[in-house]
Amino acid sequence: QVQLVESGGGLVQAGTSLRLSCAASSETITPYAVGWFRQIPGKRREFVATVELRSGRTYYPDAEDARITISRDSAKNTMYLQITDLKPEDTAVYFCAATKRTWGMRIASDYDYWGQGTQVTVSS
Repeated sequence: QVQLVESGGGLVQAGTSLRLSCAASSETITPYAVGWFRQIPGKRREFVATVELRSGRTYYPDAEDARITISRDSAKNTMYLQITDLKPEDTAVYFCAATKRTWGMRIASDYDYWGQGTQVTVSS
């Protein structure tokens, strides 16, 4: 099992920046990559970004949003998602997820472990 705990969400104003954290822990499994997804009610989880834990290589959707950056701190087993110039449409529950896959990694079903999610609400 891999435990993932997100933090850093909350109510923020449009135009500001936010950094979400995902702390990962496991006694037996080392995921290949950890990613971020977001979801609004009634919609599928949307892929935001993922990072390979060993190499640090990052992946974003084809329609990459320059406001979003994923990173990792290997020493802390923590992954981060930074979003700048927040917009009301960024409002969603943000989930951290881990995968053992080494390809794809752009859809929710590619991921084996999930955090509980953290709510981000952007006010205009």
